[in-house]
Amino acid sequence: MALAASAPKMTAEEFFALPGELPHPQLIDGELVVSTPTAGHQRLVAELIGLFHVHRQSHPGCGELGIEIDTVLDEVNVYAPDLWWVPDGRRLADDQSRFGSPPPLVVEVRSPSTWRYDIGSKLRHYEAAGVAEVWLVDTAADVVLVFRRRTSDATTFDVALELTTADTLATPLIDGWTIDLGELFIR
Repeated sequence: MALAASAPKMTAEEFFALPGELPHPQLIDGELVVSTPTAGHQRLVAELIGLFHVHRQSHPGCGELGIEIDTVLDEVNVYAPDLWWVPDGRRLADDQSRFGSPPPLVVEVRSPSTWRYDIGSKLRHYEAAGVAEVWLVDTAADVVLVFRRRTSDATTFDVALELTTADTLATPLIDGWTIDLGELFIR
C-alpha cells in the first residue's frame, strides 16, 4: 500500500518572500492561511484598543497594545495576532514589522475561517513559544478563554479560565486594566 506524499510545508523565509499584499496572511504549520475579518470582529478589536487607550491615560508606562504584526514562532509558524501587548521595554521600533520572539500577551478574536486554528495549533504554538498569556475571544458564545502561566518560569499554561458576560477580565501583566465583559460583548 502506497502512502500519498504530503504537500511540502512553506517556511517562514518563503512566507516573508511572498510577493504582493495578501489579506491577513499567516503561516500555520507550514500552510499559508489568509482571511478577511468580519465587521463584528473588527468592532471588538477596536473596542479593546479603545479600552486600553483609556487605561493608558491614567497608567503611563503600562506598555503598548497593537494589532496584527507578524510574530515568528518557529520555522513554519508566523502568526499575526489580532491584538498583542508588550511592556514598554519591549516596544518595537517604528520601522519594525515583526516580532522575532512573541509578545507576552496575545489576543485572538473569533473569525469563522480561523477559529479552529486559534483554539488548536496556534494556542499550542503560543504556549510552546513561551507566550505568558493568551485570550481567545469567542464572539459566538460571548466568552473569553484565558490561558496563562502563574509564573514566568512555568513551562506550560497552568491557568485556564472561561469568562462570561458576568465576569471582569484582568491580567497580572497589565497593572489595573480590567474589562467588563458584559460591556465588551454588547452588540
